[in-house]
Amino acid sequence: MLLRKADVVEGALKFLDTEGLDRLTMRKLGAALNVHGGALYRHFPNKAALLEAMANKLTEGVGAPLPEAPWRDQMYVLGQRFRTAMLAHRDGARLVSGTHATGANSITAGSLVVDVLCGAGLAPAQAGSLAFSLYYYVLGHTLDEQNQAYTPEEEWQTGENQLASALSPRYAEAFASLMNTDPAERFAYGLNTFIEGVASRIPHP
Repeated sequence: MLLRKADVVEGALKFLDTEGLDRLTMRKLGAALNVHGGALYRHFPNKAALLEAMANKLTEGVGAPLPEAPWRDQMYVLGQRFRTAMLAHRDGARLVSGTHATGANSITAGSLVVDVLCGAGLAPAQAGSLAFSLYYYVLGHTLDEQNQAYTPEEEWQTGENQLASALSPRYAEAFASLMNTDPAERFAYGLNTFIEGVASRIPHP
């Protein structure tokens, strides 16, 4: 059966889910797809190109048309879509963070954010800067969220608790509160705070 480019990307994402990003190589992926590793190079000149295609596929749907709603609600939807897309695959945030996000899906999503912000009253330059800020907030939060998910709880919690206690009792209290909060709730709080910050920069007549 002819191996299509889309088959390679789909197989690579399945490999990511089962083995993780660190174990992904062209040779191992070829074995998982029952082809010689060299066959993959017909579609991708190197691993970096494959990772770019995987990241582009992962973000498919983030830039889908938005429901009719106030701009704040649309921004919230976009932030949640991006997080959900990365959480759908193991090491999804690491995958995206290691690429240049120049695929069609990433560009479509970024363009949609800019359009929403411009529609709210911001100039394109401002909207572009804030679109990147949103991108980095969602990416950073999800990256940390996934790292914790694959790190033994006692390993990171012991170290963080010791550090928190050494630095400041207030920080220790804040850290304990964070660790007892659902990641989705923490993310939503930060996303809403970001959106309110954006609102403060929109000129009012």
